[in-house]
Amino acid sequence: MKKKLLYFIDNIEGYLCQLLLVGFVALLFVQIVMRNIFSYSIPWGDELATYAFVWFAYLGAAYGTKLSAHNRITFQFKLFPRWVATFCELLTDIVWIGFNAVFIYLSYDFVFNRMNAFWTSQTMGVPMKYFYFILPIAFVAMTIRVVQKNYLKFFKEKSAPNAEEKELDSIDKKERDEPQLKENGGE
Repeated sequence: MKKKLLYFIDNIEGYLCQLLLVGFVALLFVQIVMRNIFSYSIPWGDELATYAFVWFAYLGAAYGTKLSAHNRITFQFKLFPRWVATFCELLTDIVWIGFNAVFIYLSYDFVFNRMNAFWTSQTMGVPMKYFYFILPIAFVAMTIRVVQKNYLKFFKEKSAPNAEEKELDSIDKKERDEPQLKENGGE
């Protein structure tokens, strides 16, 4: 049970992204069908879909951090010793954590101190701070994932999953398997 809970927590961004994606796509689909068939739409539907998409994008950025899927230019490190690449990656992660820390502070300050308590969404009437609360949440999650990735790399000597390397490995595997398929008659 404990392992399942830890697994769920470790993949929470992915689950929330899936839920939000299904939710806002279904809501937009219902809106389109209702407009075209019944000449009516849910008044709050577009607004809720928009906010769900924003939450999806920010949580997707945190999930991308977990997968090491953010863009990095690393080809130049092949020309240098491995320690140079390691140092540069660590330095960029420290800068990233610093940026996140500043943004966590600014977004938290905005949501809880500077945002007018009477600002509400136009059609739902929900206080806007609930929609903007994704900003500090996402940047805290990204920071945790950057720290987690470096902890696994430097202390547990496990490399975090890297989306680019996985894709390149699958392409290499396909290229290695193609000659075997041709020899076997394409089976």
